[in-house]
Amino acid sequence: MAMIEVQYGKDVLRRDSAYEPGMTSVLFVDMQRIWCEPNLDPTHPQDAASYYHRRLRDTVVPNQVRILNAARKAGCNVLHTIIESLTLDGRDRSLDHKLSDMHVPKGSPEGQVIDALKPIDNEIILPKTSSGVFNSTNIDYVLRNLYTRYLIIAGVVTDQCVDMAVRDAADRGYLVTVVEDACATYSQERHEAALRAYSGYCWTTNTETVVRRLTALGQA
Repeated sequence: MAMIEVQYGKDVLRRDSAYEPGMTSVLFVDMQRIWCEPNLDPTHPQDAASYYHRRLRDTVVPNQVRILNAARKAGCNVLHTIIESLTLDGRDRSLDHKLSDMHVPKGSPEGQVIDALKPIDNEIILPKTSSGVFNSTNIDYVLRNLYTRYLIIAGVVTDQCVDMAVRDAADRGYLVTVVEDACATYSQERHEAALRAYSGYCWTTNTETVVRRLTALGQA
């Protein structure tokens, strides 16, 4: 798809426009123990040898660590969204999560962000009870208060919660970057199909490119 330029006030913007200081945020989607450690997810049981967990271990988590470190050094805002109920019994969950038997009780150890990406002081954690972070959190309000224009997204799963974050962010006026080698779903075919399906809502690139841009941002 050809990159189209749009005049936006004084700026000329493209989906792949260079990130700007003070206007760039990184969102990690659902990088929690329950979804990222083998055999903890009761709805999608996956052992350590599965495609999904091999991709997480060998590619996605190492790439996300690189992105996280670069974002922190560049002074970008870092946000983590997690699936977690506001209650212990999950009565506040969406109907879809109830029908899907998806419940991460408030404060449960399995719901915590994995150690490799553990949030530090002043990083934002947004618990959600739907696939779309824009539907069950105040992330749009938060991002606007942070003066975010460029939103870099990585996480799981590519064709579900990542998909929702990408489309909803684009519809709300953010310039979205999807880091394709920092996302995973349950097969390579599903991963590639998802990236094709929402390619019109974002700029899809790789970890190397994002880290290089974030590094340059920190030196600006």
